[in-house]
Amino acid sequence: MDDKYKFVEFLGLRFNVANDLSVLVSAILVFILVFALSRKVTMRPGKAQNVLEWMIDFTNSIVKSAMPDGSGKQFNLYAFVLFLFIFVSNQLGLFFQVKVGGFTYVKSPTSNPLITMGLATVSLLISHYYAVKKFGFGGYLSNYARPVKFLLPINLLEEFTNFLTLSLRLYGNIFAGEVLLALIGTVAKSLGAVTFVAAMPLAMVWQGFSVFIGAIQAYVFTTLSMVYISRKLEQE
Repeated sequence: MDDKYKFVEFLGLRFNVANDLSVLVSAILVFILVFALSRKVTMRPGKAQNVLEWMIDFTNSIVKSAMPDGSGKQFNLYAFVLFLFIFVSNQLGLFFQVKVGGFTYVKSPTSNPLITMGLATVSLLISHYYAVKKFGFGGYLSNYARPVKFLLPINLLEEFTNFLTLSLRLYGNIFAGEVLLALIGTVAKSLGAVTFVAAMPLAMVWQGFSVFIGAIQAYVFTTLSMVYISRKLEQE
């Protein structure tokens, strides 16, 4: 895509305004969604509370599948927030984009590799932190030489590949979806009313498919995050 972005300097750091605003909008939308669904929590739940409880049960099941011994309960909230944030972020650019003066200000934040790498970094840092907390620093380091010492380089390389696959899988799928939608939009405008009418059904179908892909990618990212955490908490 030929999007242009505004950048601002602060304390010697360079920030992409579109990334910052898009992440902020996604976070606000997640907060509004959860707040709206949880306003009237009762013993006999209504429709809104049922939806919220279903989402919580869904993300809890992701954690439980990765850590069936019950040790993963402390990660239930993280999985819930992570899934909702990524899901909303994946859909944002499909329905709501802000472009002013040729510059993009709001889009799907997960269509930028820096955002997905940041999310992957958070998940992997959590896995390392809890591994050190459980085994101590010495025990944590010794895990890289298990089950045999000559696997140390491979285990270290695996940490890097986990980071890349976790982040770039999400980025690639969301970015490709937005690129294809942009191409369909370009085709729709190319020859006037004829191509516009012909491209509209295709755009609607692809947009619906992109919503499905966005949901799947949120599930995959959350699941892999829990798997990586569970593997760090296991002794080889």
